[in-house]
Amino acid sequence: MEQTLWDHLPLLVRSNSKESVEYILQTLWRTRKTGLDAADRHVIHDVLQLQNDSDLDPLLVCLRTLIRRCVYENIGKDEIQKLFPNEVLPEIQRLLTLLLQKFQREWREEEIRDQVGFPRLKAMTWDMANQESTEAMNPVAVINLKLQNDSKPQPGELEVKFQLAKDTLETMVKSMYTIRDQLANVGETSEGHLPQETNTV
Repeated sequence: MEQTLWDHLPLLVRSNSKESVEYILQTLWRTRKTGLDAADRHVIHDVLQLQNDSDLDPLLVCLRTLIRRCVYENIGKDEIQKLFPNEVLPEIQRLLTLLLQKFQREWREEEIRDQVGFPRLKAMTWDMANQESTEAMNPVAVINLKLQNDSKPQPGELEVKFQLAKDTLETMVKSMYTIRDQLANVGETSEGHLPQETNTV
């Protein structure tokens, strides 16, 4: 980061408490996609007892950059303190290192949940149809799934339609019975974890 950004970190000393700095970091993480609204800015401004609002933005940029590096880069918990140059006050280094270490895992897990979401089944309907082949008309089942996608940034409903021939359907039904049995036995596995297996049909 540019030297001028580091120069604004001493403003955190004005907060007078670890909890206040923790609040600022948590607020910046919570608003990482939307930015601070006027109410959040006003609270942080008062917490830091700033005389000029122009002092706030460079500090926030610096803190957001630290948060991003801790969450998105391959930086271990014990390496966070190395992000700070020597000219940053030792007490600020220790405080921010402690807080970033505290939240790093939680924030990374939250970011993964935001990025990886699986649609959930809302409804399923089916109908019969005939599939033309070179020799005869083969009956197939036409499956229509309505899915709810809650993942960001575009939640909404999805519809998926596909057809299954008899042999494929029988294989799928057998697989579903196997899944049902594994779910029924989840309480019998160690610490409630299922083996990480991927089965294809």
